[in-house]
Amino acid sequence: MVALVSTVAYLGLEARPVEVQCQVAPGMPGFTLVGLPDKAVGESRQRVSAALTAMGLALPPKRITINLSPADLPKEGSHYDLPIALALLAAMGVIDAEQLGDFVAVGELALDGRVIPSPGVLLAALHASALDKGLICPAAQGTEARWAEGVPVVAAPNLISLLNHLKGLQVLPSPEPGKADPPERGPDLRQVKGQEVARRALEIAAAGSHNLLMSGPPGAGKSLLASCLPGILPELTPAEALEVSMISSVAGTLEEGRISRARPFRAPHHSASMAALTGGGLKVRPGEVSMAHLGVLFLDELPEFQRAVLDSLRQPLETGEISVARANAHVTYPARVQLVAAMNPCRCGYLSDPALACSRVPKCAADYQSKVSGPLLDRIDLHVEVDPVRAVDLALPPPKEGSAEVAQRVARARAVQTARLSGTGKRTNAELDGDLLETHATPDDPGRKLLMQAAEAMHLSARGYTRILRVARTIADLAGSAEVGRVHVAEALSYRRQPPRG
Repeated sequence: MVALVSTVAYLGLEARPVEVQCQVAPGMPGFTLVGLPDKAVGESRQRVSAALTAMGLALPPKRITINLSPADLPKEGSHYDLPIALALLAAMGVIDAEQLGDFVAVGELALDGRVIPSPGVLLAALHASALDKGLICPAAQGTEARWAEGVPVVAAPNLISLLNHLKGLQVLPSPEPGKADPPERGPDLRQVKGQEVARRALEIAAAGSHNLLMSGPPGAGKSLLASCLPGILPELTPAEALEVSMISSVAGTLEEGRISRARPFRAPHHSASMAALTGGGLKVRPGEVSMAHLGVLFLDELPEFQRAVLDSLRQPLETGEISVARANAHVTYPARVQLVAAMNPCRCGYLSDPALACSRVPKCAADYQSKVSGPLLDRIDLHVEVDPVRAVDLALPPPKEGSAEVAQRVARARAVQTARLSGTGKRTNAELDGDLLETHATPDDPGRKLLMQAAEAMHLSARGYTRILRVARTIADLAGSAEVGRVHVAEALSYRRQPPRG
């Protein structure tokens, strides 16, 4: 007899259908697993055997063959344990094989028969929804699976309770739908004293999802400004929250189905490797640039990152996705991020202060800044010099406007962009290109004249020209202007720095 159970293989954010085929036939006793299994899948034979023993069942003294079809698709992960066990039990006649045809099953088995969590349940639930099937998954991930609407979820704490449920001897309770966690806002902008130009640039960056680079001496408040950004960004829409949670599910970082409406804020250390930042490893997991999808990727001490690591961001900053190519896999993850970076002007950090600067000024500044390539700087929309804060500024009372007031203006500007870009597949002004850029960001005659003059004087690249138009469109949205005027172009130009040559 051959029993069939449906499960999935994860390839990036895609769930590929896999059929677990189990045959129990006469012959020399053995347990064979085929279908390009990796080490974790191959070891499922021991976990499944131990789980059945814990239930008081013994493997039949026959030849047991498990095939994971399609056979040419590599299988990775421990989530194959449960479908293999169910297929084996169906082939042994313990449960009805036809009943299992209505479900997709994922989950890891403990030696005592418990069904324990495994990454990717949300993707499996969405796959089951597309097939109009139910999902059998670990009890701890039932809430996560319920985020896929309309999917019957059987959340099993252990294998014996699952068998009793399938036989009608007991009913496993349906997991409760998950609730989105309230977003964590971080520090309030009222903590930032002085730095009016940097505060304004931060507001523009938040309103249009533009990339931002802050340069200034140590202690000027660059990291504080960046940590205030989540407090002024709008919440994720339900569809965006699900999109972000799918990445967390594949990475195995989605805790008990807790989906947050807050935009991701990732701040990797400057010692991060290329695989950690862009994704990769043995199982091609998403990197920091994908974990920050639809949110912020904050790179502090930008020149301290390896240059090759920084340059690996150039393609995802343009396309909004990252393709990780390996000998055994080619995976594409979404990476629509807002890059926020901070750096000192030189290695000592005190380029503009003769009393504190090192003896190598200004050569140390040129050497230090050259660690960041011109093409990467060209992809950053807003460049801001953050001046040191004086003691007299710190003694002043907090600013009148905090994160709540700025967030309201940002939300209004984002609402205008959402209405403008409805049906285009774009979300913010930072994604404007082609006809959309021409239609919505072309300035009036005085603004166009100023832009052409600046383009010649600043030797702007085509990318720099486009990004100035995008920033100007966002500034106009913040001002409530339907047209991009000269004043908006002028402010956008003030944040543009020509990439270094040579």
